[in-house]
Amino acid sequence: MLKLKYWFIAAFVLASAVSSSAQGTLADYERARSLQEKFQSAVANMPGPVTWIAGTNSFWYRRTVLDGSEIIRVDADTLAKQPAFDHAKLAAAISSAAGTEFKANRLPLGQGTAFSDQGNSIVFNANSSRWRCDLRSYKCDRAGPVPSGFNTPPQLRLPVPPQTDEPRTSPDKQWEAFIRNFNVFVRSKDGKQEFALSSDGSEGNYYELNSIVWSPDGKKIAAYRVKPGFKRRIHFVESSPLDQMQPKYWSIEYAKPGDTVDIEQPVLFDIAAKRQIDIDNALFPNPYNMTNLVWRRDSRAFTFEYNQRGHQAYRVIEVDAATGTPRAVIEELPKTFFCYSGKRFRQDINDGKEAIWMSERDGWNHLYLFDDAGRIKNQITKGQWVVRGVDRVDEAKRQIYFRAGGMTPGIDPYFVHYYRVNFDGSGLTALTEGNANHAVTLSQDLKFYTDTFSRVDLPTVSQLRSAADGRVLMELEKTDIAELTKAGWRPPEVFTAKGRDGATDIWGVIIRPTNFDPKKTYPVIEYIYAGPHDSFVPKSFSPYSQMQAQAELGFIVVQIDGMGTSNRSKAFHDVAWKNLGDAGFPDRILWHKAVAAKYKYYDISRVGVYGNSAGGQNALGALLFHPEFYKAAVSSAGCHDNRMDKIWWNEQWMGWPLGTEYAAASNVDNAHRLKGKLLLSVGEMDPNVDPASTMQVVNALIKAKKTFDLIVLPGTGHGPGGEYGERKRFDFFVHHLLGVEPPDWNRMDDAAAVVE
Repeated sequence: MLKLKYWFIAAFVLASAVSSSAQGTLADYERARSLQEKFQSAVANMPGPVTWIAGTNSFWYRRTVLDGSEIIRVDADTLAKQPAFDHAKLAAAISSAAGTEFKANRLPLGQGTAFSDQGNSIVFNANSSRWRCDLRSYKCDRAGPVPSGFNTPPQLRLPVPPQTDEPRTSPDKQWEAFIRNFNVFVRSKDGKQEFALSSDGSEGNYYELNSIVWSPDGKKIAAYRVKPGFKRRIHFVESSPLDQMQPKYWSIEYAKPGDTVDIEQPVLFDIAAKRQIDIDNALFPNPYNMTNLVWRRDSRAFTFEYNQRGHQAYRVIEVDAATGTPRAVIEELPKTFFCYSGKRFRQDINDGKEAIWMSERDGWNHLYLFDDAGRIKNQITKGQWVVRGVDRVDEAKRQIYFRAGGMTPGIDPYFVHYYRVNFDGSGLTALTEGNANHAVTLSQDLKFYTDTFSRVDLPTVSQLRSAADGRVLMELEKTDIAELTKAGWRPPEVFTAKGRDGATDIWGVIIRPTNFDPKKTYPVIEYIYAGPHDSFVPKSFSPYSQMQAQAELGFIVVQIDGMGTSNRSKAFHDVAWKNLGDAGFPDRILWHKAVAAKYKYYDISRVGVYGNSAGGQNALGALLFHPEFYKAAVSSAGCHDNRMDKIWWNEQWMGWPLGTEYAAASNVDNAHRLKGKLLLSVGEMDPNVDPASTMQVVNALIKAKKTFDLIVLPGTGHGPGGEYGERKRFDFFVHHLLGVEPPDWNRMDDAAAVVE
């Protein structure tokens, strides 16, 4: 035992003494493992997101201090800035109440933290409970369990819409609507009157209680009658539960592409006449889904939005309350897909006399003003740039506060900037400026806004500004990276190259190890996620990225947004249509080659790729469809066949009915193409992507007599496998791209036990 102990001590000293140009050594692993804590604790005055406190013109944010953080509160009216509370007192109060010791610079104020009572109290989650602390008395009380979604087991962590069995009460509080035997009934609150409004409801075509809405004048009711679709369930075996030896069995509802979905039919009821008015469904014959029914304030009509199966027809429907006649107020009929999950915005103005609508109908994502007849009054924004979202609509001043990308020539088109514009398209005013990525928060009264901006190579700055003229009222924070730089941090390099069309810029970042030596050559690893719902290359400053840890072992690590991802033109986005197997690879490969042409040390004869979820599909796809370029891949929690994954995501991009495109993009159907080295991993309890998707590609690889590695992670949900998964990824690329044998971790663990 003593010999083993001293052997490992000697080995560690030897590895640590290896020159800084070594790659894949134990010293490199130790440095990679220490980077996160080392870098994150070396940043001072870095501000986090700003939150305005309800009922005040004050806001709060977290800022870093060396080895921790603190909460700052600012009064925008007086420009007073101070700690939001006595951090030491609050730490003592929380520690006493929760029975766990917390430090003043490491308070448990994460997701779910909020100020209440005009900033005199704070609520937060700690030790599986919700807590409320009075900031005047520093007394903390348990406020109940952590709300659903913050602390639920992985197998239950799916969005569940709120449901209630409570009857729907009329505006005058005299009547209530409810469901009995699948039909709509109405009764008086005093119980003296009761009658049925419908008689056609049944188990197979029932009225939905949660859809019932009264007209504001109390004379009508609108509701959905629902013909239920197929309720697919996926099943899990939790092999190693913590509370018993034997496995547990779980299942969740999980619709997949091609499944029959619920069909909703709006129905109108006249209360006084006790009459049901069926509505012609010619404008909404084949719904994927329909939004909630919403009445006009004057009770003349109600509206809903219709998303047609296949996502190539989208309509805003208004139904006349007197006749039940529907009409399309707004209609989108794209040749490819309507991006309902990320590029849909509507706000009705003056009770529906006008509407602000977001659309890509001219090839770029912009805002339009419609009248109540469904005609475009004017295009509000226009140009070869994209609206990224609407933050506030000021109906009184007829102004829109929105964010956009690509408006300023010469800067990264993915950078978000904020603007104000009038409904008629005039008065376009920039609220932010400069070559950086911005995040703005507006005060409730629209007198102030905070502007927090940075780049991957520009530390974060935060300012308070006047909304009237954009004037800087106060510099809130300027990130200090002096200690971070001393610790060895270097910014990523932003790099652009032309895509497959020879004209479009493709943007990415390059991350090098902290001991980078330009005289050496480095294998390249691409971190990939090509989901069409967004863009993914980091644009804001961060002291640490998991890509940096991967690079530290002796690689150059990159991330790229190829064609088919979002936040550029409609044509750029449309590359993904029925073509998820493309994943932007033609653009990515050209980008890599452009970097290699500039830097001799960038070795594109040794390129690896890794990704999770849709990125897991992409990582394996790299080896199947482009083995001439990619040599090794680590794929975790992959959606390896789009027919096996969630319906809303996959049908949006791959279309409906299911066609041959699904098989063409499938890693399962194309598993026989595998060349290169592959590591697959999957969590047995993944509720996001059916774990069977990975096992089916495993089956196909085995049948094709392919060699690969597989990790099944007991009890694990959706993700790359935590610390163990990261270490296996490190080892895989060190072995296959560096040609170095990773440390023998089994023997290393024994040595650690001896040393202790």
